[in-house]
Parts: sequence; C-alpha cells; structure tokens
Amino acid sequence: MAGHSKWANIQHRKGRQDAARSKLFSKLSKEITVAAKMGDPDPEKNPRLRLAVKEAKSQSVPKDVIERAIKKSQGGDSEDYEEIRYEGYGPNGVAVIVEAMTDNRNRTASNVRSTFSKNGGNLGETGSVGFMFERKGEVVYPASVGDADTVFEAAIEAGAEDVESSDDGHIIYCADTDLNEVSSVLEEQLGESESTKLVWKPTTTTELDLDAMQKLMKLIEALEDDDDVQRVTTNFDASDEVMAQL
Repeated sequence: MAGHSKWANIQHRKGRQDAARSKLFSKLSKEITVAAKMGDPDPEKNPRLRLAVKEAKSQSVPKDVIERAIKKSQGGDSEDYEEIRYEGYGPNGVAVIVEAMTDNRNRTASNVRSTFSKNGGNLGETGSVGFMFERKGEVVYPASVGDADTVFEAAIEAGAEDVESSDDGHIIYCADTDLNEVSSVLEEQLGESESTKLVWKPTTTTELDLDAMQKLMKLIEALEDDDDVQRVTTNFDASDEVMAQL
C-alpha cells in the first residue's frame, strides 16, 4: 500500500488526529470557505464544495462549523486565500508535495522552506517531484462494507480505475475529474465513505528503513503543524516490520 495510505494509518494509531483535531477542523473549514467563495454556496451546485463538506463530515466536523464556513465565504470580510503547491525532498530523497492555502505567500514560503531545512529536507522548484505523482480521486471505505470482490465490482461499475483492498479497508481510485460522480454512485452502492478527496498518488516509491522513516515523520508532522499547510503527501514505502516499530 502506497505511502500516503500508510501514513494515515500511523496517524490513526498514534491518536494524532485527536491531538490535532482543532487544527484539522480549521483546515477543513478553510477548504469549505474557499470552495464556496470560488463557486456556488450550495454544495449541490458546487462539486468542490460538496466534496469539502463530505470530507469535513467524515472527520466529524460539527454541522454548525460547516455552515459557518460557508457563510463566511459570502461575507465581504473573508480573507483572500491563495492555493500554492510546494515540492521538495525529505530524508533519503523521498519526494514531498505540500499543499497550502495562505493569505500571505511570503510567510508561508519562508515557513515551509525553513521546516524542510530544519528536518533534513530541502525545498525544490515547482515540478521538481510532481512528475512522480498522479492527481487522482480517492474514496476510502472500511473493510466492513464488504469483501474485496464486492467493493471492486461496485467501484468499476461506478467508473473507478483501481481498488486497493487490505485488512485496513478499501481505497478506491478514479480520475480526478470523475471524483464527484464516482463517489456519488459508490454512496448509493456502499453507503457513506470514510473519506472522499483529491490526492497525489505516487507512481514511484522510495523504500525507507526505520531511521529514515522516523526522520520523515518529524518532517511531515512539522509541516502539518503549520496553519497554512492543508495537506502533505510523500512517496515513501516501508516494510511491515518498519511500520510495526514506529
């Protein structure tokens, strides 16, 4: 299973999601505000907003917080956020993509650059690692929704491209432009997903040992602690033995 999926499992196991819940809520709220501002404030008429609301609900963001984020987009005083992607290398040459939303490009660039250099990585030019990833839609279901064959059939019928099934659950991939449609059909077949979002899926991975993995975790956690950073993706891979020791 590719690095970004394994990373979600590490976070879940370590309870980091609980520790960082308020930070996560504010990042999800920011995405809702930006999506609503760029399009229609009605999720049914705005696919990006619909996905943002769906992802927020899957992370247990309260309804009033979601409504407040949409309302904020309609107010004249809402901040103007700019979406920026940074690319760089972590320990052992692991490729790292950092997606940010900021109202101050200089502050964010400076913080991201300094976080990379303090944690054994270095920030590259845009495009320096992007070619090692594909933009995909990702829908995640728990293992309990059905066996691998059932989920695979439902996914292909819905227009998905690929499914990765394991004891941890099912990860369904589709073309980035098809995510709204595929996730809606899957919802009819399999019920509410655990997560529905656009991701950077690695096309090549870098195998890490325990030491390099621990260094990478420090870098990712430091980047994710930045309020301007929405999401961090890497192309690491690690054996089950290394994962068990983390």
